[in-house]
Amino acid sequence: MTAPQPRGDAPRKKPSADRAARRLGALARKWGYLISTTAYLPYPPEEIERELAGLAGRLFEAVASDPPDLEAAASAGGRLVELRCVGTDSLRRSLEVLGKALLREPELHGVDRLAERVVLVLGAVSSGYGEMLREDIQKRQEGLSRALLKVEQETRQRQVITRAQFEEVFAGSASGVALTELDGRVLRANAALAKTLNRTPAEIAAMTLFDLVHPDDVEQLRESYRELVAGRLHRLRAGRRLVGKDGEPMWATFAASVIRDAVGVPRQLLTIVDDDTEVSLLQRRLSHQALHDVLTGLPNRQFFSTRLETLLRDADPARGVTLFHLDLDGFSKINGGLGQELGDRVLRGVAAKLKTVFDAEKALVARLGGDEFAVLVQNTADTPGVLTLVRRITHELAEAEYVDGQRGVAVSAAIGVVHRPPRDSTPAELLQASDLTLRRAQRTGNQWGLFDRELDRRDRHDFGLAASMAGAWETGEIEARYRALVSATSGAVEGVEARLRWNHPAEGVLPHETCVRLAAETGLALPLGTWLLRTAAERLAAAGLGVPLVVELTAQQAADPELVGEIRRVLDDTGLPPDRLRPGFPAAALDAGDVADNFKVLDEIGVPAEIHGFGDAASLTEFPAHAVRIAANLVAKREHPLVTGPLAALIDAAHAAGASVSVAGIATSDEAAWWQDRGADLLSGPVFPELPGGLPGC
Repeated sequence: MTAPQPRGDAPRKKPSADRAARRLGALARKWGYLISTTAYLPYPPEEIERELAGLAGRLFEAVASDPPDLEAAASAGGRLVELRCVGTDSLRRSLEVLGKALLREPELHGVDRLAERVVLVLGAVSSGYGEMLREDIQKRQEGLSRALLKVEQETRQRQVITRAQFEEVFAGSASGVALTELDGRVLRANAALAKTLNRTPAEIAAMTLFDLVHPDDVEQLRESYRELVAGRLHRLRAGRRLVGKDGEPMWATFAASVIRDAVGVPRQLLTIVDDDTEVSLLQRRLSHQALHDVLTGLPNRQFFSTRLETLLRDADPARGVTLFHLDLDGFSKINGGLGQELGDRVLRGVAAKLKTVFDAEKALVARLGGDEFAVLVQNTADTPGVLTLVRRITHELAEAEYVDGQRGVAVSAAIGVVHRPPRDSTPAELLQASDLTLRRAQRTGNQWGLFDRELDRRDRHDFGLAASMAGAWETGEIEARYRALVSATSGAVEGVEARLRWNHPAEGVLPHETCVRLAAETGLALPLGTWLLRTAAERLAAAGLGVPLVVELTAQQAADPELVGEIRRVLDDTGLPPDRLRPGFPAAALDAGDVADNFKVLDEIGVPAEIHGFGDAASLTEFPAHAVRIAANLVAKREHPLVTGPLAALIDAAHAAGASVSVAGIATSDEAAWWQDRGADLLSGPVFPELPGGLPGC
């Protein structure tokens, strides 16, 4: 979709390519220096920096891709091995410097779930590194095997030289080498194999090859060697567990070949053994990292989603499962006020507290990302009720934790609960249900909410509308309409107000309030509100009407740092006089600093601003409002004894401050007369259908 520009016609500036290149260059230099302290690199520093800068750029693009480009990240890890960055600490140093750089890169700050993406990409880098390292080892093993076989084939022609070459390779190999009889009896073992097994070569020579292998792997290895001797295998390559002198198992790769005589009869076996213990540990660690949150150690969303289906299926049919979906309240303020490091400690504390709460239950606790957690409980006869568990969660989280030894920090959380969902629910359906329930609880200001199928259906319907709103705007289903602002005393039209209307093909006409609410849920509030402001001003200027134009701002518009500039551009482009444009600021948003600044600057440049949703006369002491609009809840309860008197005082206060008073939603002439008697100045609503200049009504 090509949406109208939210800032008029002026495009935003792209980030500086030069700055990005300088950051990549600095990262490459730092990265190259750290790696050079861990391994010998057979390339000039300039070439290493150039290569690393290219890899860093590919990793930045991999994180920014949607989904993250794990194949590119794995390729980058493999390239590190090709560059011989294979020192003991080369991978760890690389992950450290890349992790910090990716999380701090300004151009990635807008990426959703950045930390999770970085973990995935670094995991892929590690995986690619490990795989390429394994292939490198394999190539070395195969090269060594070929060399040894070649020595045996040339023995008859150059026995002395060949024997010397064989001894050199055998003794100097970094891989373990064993020469055995066909039945596995060890004839010779080199020092590398002896070191791997923590035995002496003499001890190994008194054993069979199968004595060195874990008992569970012996029969499989015997069968593989029989296949090799029989010629059904040309070369054996298999992962097996060795047993050292201390009895501890260790993973190793066996590469075995048959040594045949001149007529092709098998005589001996040559086995090369590489200790893969560290590689296996690395792979298991990477697998764990891919499925667990690095910060808290809890299962991540991927692991949680994968386990949901199994746990649903295995749960007690009579009791089912219960899913708790948590979102910490105001965690961004903790991060902003205490710093990310202490914020991370708070998250780790929350993880520990949740595990404590559900320690006695069959429960899976996970961090879904950011400040969201989930707990899936397999209910039993002893499982407490939902309310009891919710109270335990809130009570545990409310306990202050002294994250820095001085400041006690406690948190609260909104909780969406799905109790005993159908066993045939998919993980995606269950997580969506819990998320909708959580968001509903947050919207209504409740601490927690229980899944309700009817409310869920309504939310899905509304979210479906919200998701299609951008397309409807582009195709013209959403349009600008107007309503008259009428003098309460004379009945003359003294202004018009721009409103949104969505002509939905299935839902019918959706009014302004619905459009604004849906736009706020999809991030369209600012661009759509800006479009309405510009479109209405252009229409009013083209019609040549001499009445003011009122445009009610959304909270996002009111706080937009570009609001004043946008209004200036609209006035310049349309020729509309500043005093004819009346932006309406929501009263609930006036406390924000940017909102207050925008309000006052507009007054300084001659644009008379209004306060909409007016219910507190104190705001008039700080904001130079030219008009106020009575809050809708007060309008609805105008005849209540506790409201009528304060309403009259509110109107008098506005007049005393020099502001006119308007009232929206007038449906009958009796309502209009009531407000006229109370001193209202302008009225709008269905009872006033006439509009000047052929403007389309709401």
